[in-house]
Amino acid sequence: MTSAPMISMRGIWFSYNGARHSVLRDLSLAIPVASVTAILGPNGSGKSTLLLILLGLLSPQKGEIFIADRRRDGHSQPMRGRLIGLVPQEEQFPIGLSALEYVLLGRAPHLSILDRPGEADYQIVLEALALAGLGELKDRPVALMSGGERQLVTIARALAQKPRILLLDEPTSHLDLGNTRHILCLLRDLTRDGVTVVFTARDPNIAAAAADYVALIKGGQVPIMGRTEHVLTGENLPYVYGVPVEVTQVNGRPFVLTF
Repeated sequence: MTSAPMISMRGIWFSYNGARHSVLRDLSLAIPVASVTAILGPNGSGKSTLLLILLGLLSPQKGEIFIADRRRDGHSQPMRGRLIGLVPQEEQFPIGLSALEYVLLGRAPHLSILDRPGEADYQIVLEALALAGLGELKDRPVALMSGGERQLVTIARALAQKPRILLLDEPTSHLDLGNTRHILCLLRDLTRDGVTVVFTARDPNIAAAAADYVALIKGGQVPIMGRTEHVLTGENLPYVYGVPVEVTQVNGRPFVLTF
């Protein structure tokens, strides 16, 4: 982490609707440029909330957020739309759209209100569908797709946005083994083009398979962050998950077993 981070969060406090219980509590976090970082923790630890704050859909009660060397609020909403892409856990799909038409929505931040998508936009969409493994399904209605295919088409929409930062909330939750491997490899490939990838996960082995860095989140804080191999240990994971684990090595990467 020698260069300036792409994302920096300092002393973040957040609660919903003025509730006494804070979802995030004095959270600080730095995300390196052009890396894959996993936000890893159990259910209810604040992972999804953290992503929504980064996107600007939620605002913390306290703390500072810097994105690409500028305060988050210094980026206008159109700028954030071009800078940051989000793949949510669940998506509300517009009725009647084909996969191609839905993924084309990812080009909206690059178009004015009166602009229509051009040939270059369609080419970007076709490339995004191919990257997500959906090139042959471009004309299929999204409503007729399986849960896994819908997850992939949501990822393709974010890829078509061409963001510098890609946020993904549990991106493999609906995917089978083959598509999980495909998407995790794709996330790593994106960093070669300078994209900074941040994804949330509950399963340490998903983080181990793709992440350069892991931030463990517990009780709305990040007590431990570092290189994946240094964070995913038999000492750190029980502290966050509250269960004993054994960590071994598979192809040079950590693999976590519970018992």
